[in-house]
Amino acid sequence: MSRSAVIADDDESIRSILQYKLSMAGFDLDVCRDGREARETLDAPGVDPDVVVLDVMMPRLKGTDLLRAIRRGELAVDPAVPVVMLTSRGREEDVLTGLEAGADEYLTKPFSPNELLARIERILEE
Repeated sequence: MSRSAVIADDDESIRSILQYKLSMAGFDLDVCRDGREARETLDAPGVDPDVVVLDVMMPRLKGTDLLRAIRRGELAVDPAVPVVMLTSRGREEDVLTGLEAGADEYLTKPFSPNELLARIERILEE
């Protein structure tokens, strides 16, 4: 069974790491360079990713704002889709903001790609 993910990060090196790790784990990927591109991808007809990985601080639309739109059912994607937030903002208030917005996981940069994959696999097993 094929799995899919939407990943969004404005940092090209992070996108490359995510692309490599998730594609090697068998995920079909939609890769987005910013929040607005991710919003358009998640609002496309028939979109049904198994997981979404979002950077918090992205141009044109912040990841937490996109996550809130997902959870409110404003997009075509299932509002319950698992979402992992990636960010360099690791203060307690930032983590709580992400979790309150509806994140299933919240990892701070720098992050371990192996830990990210393990967290995604755990989410998908639930």
